Amino acid sequence: MNLFARGQLGPGVVALFIGLFLLVFLVVPVLQVIYVAFQDPNTGALTLINFIDFFRTSLFQESFFNSLYVAAMAVVVSSIFALPLAYFTTRFNFGGALLIQTLGFVPLIMPPFVGAVAMTLLFGANGSVNLLLDEWLGFTIPFMEGLNGVIFVESVHYFPFILINLSAALLNIDREMEESAQNLGASGFRLFKRIVFPLAMPGYVAGASLVFLKVFDDLGTPLLLNVNKMLAPQAYLRITSIGISDPMGYVISVILVAISLMALWASFLALRGKDYATIQKGGGGLMKRDLRPWEKVACYAIVIFILLLVLSPHLGLMLLSFGTIWSYAVLPDGFTWAHYVNVFASSTQYITNTLLYAGLAALIDVILGTAIAYIVLRTGLVGRKWLDYAAMGAVAVPGVVLGIGYLRTFYAFDVPIIDKPLATWWVIIVVALAIRRLPYALRACMAALEQLSVMLEEAAENLGATKSRTVRRIVVPLMSGGILAGFVTSFATASVELSATIMLVSAESDAPLAYGIYEFMQSAAGRGPGAALGIIAVLIVGIGTYVSHRIIERGRTEWTADAAATAGAAA
Repeated sequence: MNLFARGQLGPGVVALFIGLFLLVFLVVPVLQVIYVAFQDPNTGALTLINFIDFFRTSLFQESFFNSLYVAAMAVVVSSIFALPLAYFTTRFNFGGALLIQTLGFVPLIMPPFVGAVAMTLLFGANGSVNLLLDEWLGFTIPFMEGLNGVIFVESVHYFPFILINLSAALLNIDREMEESAQNLGASGFRLFKRIVFPLAMPGYVAGASLVFLKVFDDLGTPLLLNVNKMLAPQAYLRITSIGISDPMGYVISVILVAISLMALWASFLALRGKDYATIQKGGGGLMKRDLRPWEKVACYAIVIFILLLVLSPHLGLMLLSFGTIWSYAVLPDGFTWAHYVNVFASSTQYITNTLLYAGLAALIDVILGTAIAYIVLRTGLVGRKWLDYAAMGAVAVPGVVLGIGYLRTFYAFDVPIIDKPLATWWVIIVVALAIRRLPYALRACMAALEQLSVMLEEAAENLGATKSRTVRRIVVPLMSGGILAGFVTSFATASVELSATIMLVSAESDAPLAYGIYEFMQSAAGRGPGAALGIIAVLIVGIGTYVSHRIIERGRTEWTADAAATAGAAA
């Protein structure tokens, strides 16, 4: 089929523009990073010497294994948090199950680097918990010592990925399979181990792979906890301290991308060749049973303990934002509004910059997401699915890698109107945020268009509407729920992005909220205002998440009503 066949000229031009945008701002920077990693710094020839030097250097060896260890252990600890919450709320008649599931999702609202300092004050060597343990029981627990702290913080913040996916998988299990196993004598833990958990494996693997990816390339948490012997911090420190010509920063970046791709591939291999299908649509879910009194007490005790643990960063950040002095004490010495007054008096540029950057990035994302969704699902353009693949490829590119790629690629390009390199202009931060969050908006737009019957467009065209008019008057309005959900999701998550933006901020006046929080948290005196900014960030993400969910639910309701009305009219 010709790319510009009849009726395909407009979509073809749009596809070329989007492809060029992704090529310039995603593919080329990543390829530039890969090329420099294999380039001899002296001669410019392609070589493996940089990778050989990397694996011969003890610091990098330790950083490599530390990153793998932290990511793997975070998956284990996250599973310990998520499994009981998911299983109890889907398996038993459990009072407050919806509230438990909702509270279990709350940690995703706070990025891990925001709560890292608060968790240190709660669980550190001289934190609230250890002070109480030492006073009451005479011992302390090294929750936050070295790599333990990174694992703990990351697990608390990312375990909802496993909870969400595992809960959905458990609800889709065919209960007839469970009944058959029980009729054959399986019960209790044996039933869970041999039947229930294996059938829910796709959901668990999906969640676990997301946790691994997020933890492996996270930059802010290790930096704030002063744990630098990990790959992402080493890449950042090499580029910022030695310069963009240092090959080791690029080698580490290539390894980060390679491990991310390998993690996705491993999750695919773990499920390949196995059948998890249910007999009936939706599976009916697990049979729920009532708990005996002692079981109910035990389950509630476990659930409450886990929820207190995973919600502790929010409590700690709130106390820190209002606290006067909090050091070697269970609670702050006093409480004040001064930190919020300080933030709104002297640091409002962080907030306004964030609203501007995240708003523009989200707008770019929904425009590109809507266009890509339409091209992929509604046209016959050759190679159209590669737009989807390229846009979704941003998931596997860590933020620090994208930031390094932009510095290397665009530092030599001067912008005439500002007389400075493109890599140091605030617009490049917007582009980086848009590329990083494009997959979120794209999936929302794809889902919205997939629910829209093509017959509505055909009817409009039969009545004389042009293709462009049909898109403007029919497709986009009916996709509005998904478009708005994609906008809000992109906006909320972009507003607290640190990994890419920390590499691209060249002036304090251009810094967004996440950068401001990181800067404040570097000193004890700045922790109060930093926590106040953190609470503001949490509110932005929380409100955005709530609005997104409301939009999605309203869209589903309206779609159901429209479908019913159409069916009634047809009858």
